[in-house]
Amino acid sequence: QVRLEESGGGLVQAGGSLRLSCAASGTIFSLNSMGWYRQAPGKERELVATIANSGITNYADSVKGRFTISGFNTEKTVYLQMDSLKTEDTAVYYCKANLAQQRQLLATDYWGQGTQVTVSS
Repeated sequence: QVRLEESGGGLVQAGGSLRLSCAASGTIFSLNSMGWYRQAPGKERELVATIANSGITNYADSVKGRFTISGFNTEKTVYLQMDSLKTEDTAVYYCKANLAQQRQLLATDYWGQGTQVTVSS
């Protein structure tokens, strides 16, 4: 069983900052990548940022220069530092981990329950 526990969401004014955390626990043989996605009302879920076990990061154009993903690997915890928040960043943020529970199993995506981020004007 794998669990992704997210924390750090909340309400903030535009221009403010929030830091999200996501901790992976359970039976994990290899953890390949972790990342954050978000879904605003009426919109599809979209990538925000990812980090691979190599340390390579990837960001959506809309958050480059404002958000920073870090952590992962030894701690099995990933962080998303969100600065200069805008009202359009309002969404439910989901943590995703790509991992294999056992050596002989293929890696699979696991999702957290989501945490609400609301940015007010």
